[in-house]
Amino acid sequence: MPSSDTDNDIRERDALAKRIKQRDKDKKSDGKPSKSRNREQTNDRNEINRLRYESRKSYLKKRKDDKLDELELLVKDDETIFSNEVLTKKELADKEYRKKILDAAKNYDKAGDKLKEKRYHVPGAKDIDEGAKKELEDEYIKKADRLNWEDEQFKSALGIAKKKDKKKSGFDLVFDDGIDFVEAVTLAGTNNIEELRKKEKEEYQQRRKTIDEVRKSLPVYSFRDDFIEAVKEYQVLIVEGETGSGKTTQLPQYLMESGVIEEGKMLGCTQPRRVAAMSVAARVAEEVGTKLGQKVGYTIRFEDCTSDKTIIKYMTDGMLLREFLNEPDLGSYSVIIIDEAHERTLHTDILFGLVKDIARFRPDLRLIIASATLDAEKFSTFFDDAPIFRIPGRRFPVSIYYTKAPEADYIDATIITVLQIHLTQPLPGDILVFLTGQEEIESVMEALIDRMRHLGSGYKELIVLPVYANLPSDMQIKIFEPTPHDARKVVLATNIAETSVTIDGIAYVIDPGFAKQNSFNPRSGVEHLHIVTISKAASNQRAGRAGRTGPGKCFRLYTAWAYQHELEEQPVPEIQRTNMGNVVLLLKSLGIHDLVNFDFIDPPPHETLAIALEQLYALGALNHRGQLTKLGRRMAEFPCDPCLSKMIISSEKYGCSSEIITIAAMLSVNSAIFYRPKSQIVHADTARKYFWHPSGDHLTLLNVYNHWKDSEFSQQWCLENFIQYRTMKRARDVREQLEGLLERVEISLTTTTEPEPILKAIASGYFFNCSVLDKKGDFKTVKHRHTVHMHPSSCLFGEPQRCVLYHELVYTTKEYMREIVTIDPNWLYEVAPHYYKESPKGIPELC
Repeated sequence: MPSSDTDNDIRERDALAKRIKQRDKDKKSDGKPSKSRNREQTNDRNEINRLRYESRKSYLKKRKDDKLDELELLVKDDETIFSNEVLTKKELADKEYRKKILDAAKNYDKAGDKLKEKRYHVPGAKDIDEGAKKELEDEYIKKADRLNWEDEQFKSALGIAKKKDKKKSGFDLVFDDGIDFVEAVTLAGTNNIEELRKKEKEEYQQRRKTIDEVRKSLPVYSFRDDFIEAVKEYQVLIVEGETGSGKTTQLPQYLMESGVIEEGKMLGCTQPRRVAAMSVAARVAEEVGTKLGQKVGYTIRFEDCTSDKTIIKYMTDGMLLREFLNEPDLGSYSVIIIDEAHERTLHTDILFGLVKDIARFRPDLRLIIASATLDAEKFSTFFDDAPIFRIPGRRFPVSIYYTKAPEADYIDATIITVLQIHLTQPLPGDILVFLTGQEEIESVMEALIDRMRHLGSGYKELIVLPVYANLPSDMQIKIFEPTPHDARKVVLATNIAETSVTIDGIAYVIDPGFAKQNSFNPRSGVEHLHIVTISKAASNQRAGRAGRTGPGKCFRLYTAWAYQHELEEQPVPEIQRTNMGNVVLLLKSLGIHDLVNFDFIDPPPHETLAIALEQLYALGALNHRGQLTKLGRRMAEFPCDPCLSKMIISSEKYGCSSEIITIAAMLSVNSAIFYRPKSQIVHADTARKYFWHPSGDHLTLLNVYNHWKDSEFSQQWCLENFIQYRTMKRARDVREQLEGLLERVEISLTTTTEPEPILKAIASGYFFNCSVLDKKGDFKTVKHRHTVHMHPSSCLFGEPQRCVLYHELVYTTKEYMREIVTIDPNWLYEVAPHYYKESPKGIPELC
């Protein structure tokens, strides 16, 4: 790129950044939850009135057509059956009456159509148009007393001040048939409003009393005053506290109650998982006595439940990282708490370097690093020898048991151990089992239910409850419910239950010693999600779950020798084993160009940084000087992988931004869209094939969303097509957020019905991920020339394709391409001429 073009691009980039910041400054929060939350809470009265109108209109039309068809059939039957019969005068009169009614109904429809035509074509007939409109309103939007009552409830819920109508409008209820009733007896009721209010007040006070008792019973409560004094004295504080000690829920409240948080500013508390951010925010809002989204709120990717009244804000670490884009000094915050720091996620490690730098030039900012394990000294050293504040947990003794010999099948060993505990150990005492993912959890759950059924009713009930990231929130909450008397609860969880959530009543922990972990190979560009052995720190965290409410037992399904010699002391930080493309783009957007000398607590491999820079340069996010381009600044606004961001922005050029953001939203939730009940596998697979598109999986996902949209986002439609309704709702929410981000980066919403522009936009972002078919019938990646395979779930599986693009490579038994589309190889020269050149064989080659 010539120097003048580069300089112009940088000027345009800076101008875009200024416009985005100005829009953020001008935008005033109205204190309402996000659009998706408004929809779920049904607070939009206009939308409900519209839906009610449409529903009533549809019902009346269908009923009229049905009645007309029924009458027409009856008249035809009269003609056929009684054609050769002699009828009485009454029968003849009835027959003629039915014919007259049918003719009148048909003529009425014709007259109505003509009248509408006349109204439509007469120029300037404003009064007639209004008459037609009034006719519709009179017919369909007559509100009964019940609807008025609903309106009153909406006004009350939305806090709208209203006056009582002095004049009550009266009108009759109109139904198709009426039933006469006779009053027989009046049941006694409570007419004393004061008595009702008094009872409600007592119930509220009792609930508050219970909450206060729980808060005071937590281990952290004893250290409340000491903690507040320490925060006032030291700018940076390292807090070490056991999971379950109350540090996540209580410390922010202590700081709010004591006035440490400056007027007009917030306390931000980061969580490594969105499930934890949402559930903790809901709990703290209840304890504070406020509606979620007011004083206490949360922000996760694609969802913001905060307002201008928010004081305590829980968020994922990635969301705080993104806030640096528009507020590099975090001026809105008075206190920042980085919670669960011991998990060492990629975003947490980046935050360490950024907040450390901010603390040096913002002496008013209070920074708290909270960790649940004994690595606080490392954090203290990194933050210039910051003091450590230790909160002892409520620890009861935990007996640890190892297997005598290694277990060949840890899944089967888990099932046997659960049953062994349930049948031999006394009640009460619930069981917590750590497994690697949803598939294992569902397999163990099914096996336990089946074996308990075969054991018969002579044993106590075993309640099996799962918890994993994709599980609906109402199912996740069940693990916190008290266990019924004379029963035992077994919770099957991923490593989310190690630190992020605390479950009371757990007396037994089963630890197979494994977890799923992402790792990135920079040489091949392949990201593996594979099962690895856990660290000693994680193993001890799991054991500690059994000592919360009383003495506990931990059953480790590995030997004592394996614990001593095969388990690492600490897990490998995510920053040293993952793709850094998105983070590098974000740091570049923040003006941090010297990535090699950035203040990492544990630096990433240089090779991983180099691969990320190379990828961003090829995508056009960086220029030849390594500076951020205007395209790169736009890409940074999207909380997505750089390839996905480039795909979305390229949709502007090809006029298909509406379809592309739908595909992007579906890709973000794709692993949990379809489900296959074991009893209905054939039906589920047949239903899925209905949506298949010959161009590939991306357009298949677009088909699914569009059909769901055509069904008016029906839950019944999802059920009939074996599609997860909650996952689709999540995709709809993500799409709405992406639509807002398009407007933010000044891209208009466009649409197309042709697949080619959509496929070209996909190729613009994913041209790296190209595979071609060789003579042996195997797919080879163009970049590294290694063999990959189509995933069996793809709609293109088994179909010979010359050239395909894939969304991601996953490694299980072999390397699979997931979410595949077929493309014309010539498109690669159009979308990435700097990356591909044509070979004599017609197969794309790297430049």
